Amino acid sequence: MQTLPKERRYETLSYLPPLSDAQITKQIQYILNQGYIPAVEFNESSEPEQHYWTLWKLPLFGARSTQEVLSEVQACRSEYGNCYIRVVGFDNVKQCQILSFIVHKPNQNSYGGRY
Repeated sequence: MQTLPKERRYETLSYLPPLSDAQITKQIQYILNQGYIPAVEFNESSEPEQHYWTLWKLPLFGARSTQEVLSEVQACRSEYGNCYIRVVGFDNVKQCQILSFIVHKPNQNSYGGRY
């Protein structure tokens, strides 16, 4: 078994090969199934000391489908294609971010495919 080439790792799932569109959709569906609140964030840098990302819009409190979240990812990507973009899941009971993963890196079409 071969390891991935040495490169900077960004978020949850970053040690895996890039996610496909179907895998991104499944991760977003997991967020929704768990009752977490999805949000889209962006930042020019993904340096570890950069803890604060800019929220694209308010968290998607009423999101019921993956397509709603993916539409916001696409809109953010259209506006800030030169930034890292990630999807996060917030737990409103624990009042904290539970997970996050990169869906777009600058200088690439996206992390997976079109999203």
